[in-house]
Amino acid sequence: MKEEVYYVKSFEEDFSTKTLKHRKKVTFQTVYNIVKSGHIKPNTKSFGRKRRLSTTLISKNYLKTYRPQGIIFKTKEIPDYVIPFDLTVLVATKDIIVHYYRIKDKLHIYYNRTLIPGFEKFFFNDFSSLIKKYKSPKMAWISLNSFRKNKGFNELPLQKYRLVEYNEAVFHKTIKIIPVALFGYRKETSNIADKVNLPHFVSSKHFFNSLKNEKE
Repeated sequence: MKEEVYYVKSFEEDFSTKTLKHRKKVTFQTVYNIVKSGHIKPNTKSFGRKRRLSTTLISKNYLKTYRPQGIIFKTKEIPDYVIPFDLTVLVATKDIIVHYYRIKDKLHIYYNRTLIPGFEKFFFNDFSSLIKKYKSPKMAWISLNSFRKNKGFNELPLQKYRLVEYNEAVFHKTIKIIPVALFGYRKETSNIADKVNLPHFVSSKHFFNSLKNEKE
């Protein structure tokens, strides 16, 4: 029996996706729009890449997410590529930012940076190929820092490790989804989940563990 594949789209604190308009982030899709329409649209354009929808494919090896709240879903669509960490760590700069609040007034500058030449080595056609190469975030972290050093950039300090604890499954088109659940530790998440008639979990890890419990 083929194992179900679950994706996550992380949301901002107001439970929406954002896009950059001129120099500011603006609301692109709300959780209500996504659940009602059954579609998620590409919202990110940065680092010289075409507009994309960045999601996370959760598995026993990769249980973290970009943000602490979001929607868990299934889709028949196939990602255009999968990478073992946040694309940010491949930016050609020493100033890799983890916290959004530090760059919220300079997003247009930060997102216009380019990627380190040779970055394509971390792009995979599917998750099975990725996990065969990088069985854990720790392995991806070691390979990433070796790559950055060989290209003349600084190795990333341990404080940036959280950027490799989740993968990115990227789509270049609007995808049709089957909403499965919402996750987030704030009380508001549970209230929103009730409104859109979806189960609520504290985190994607709690959701994944619930699947294992069902099988036992």
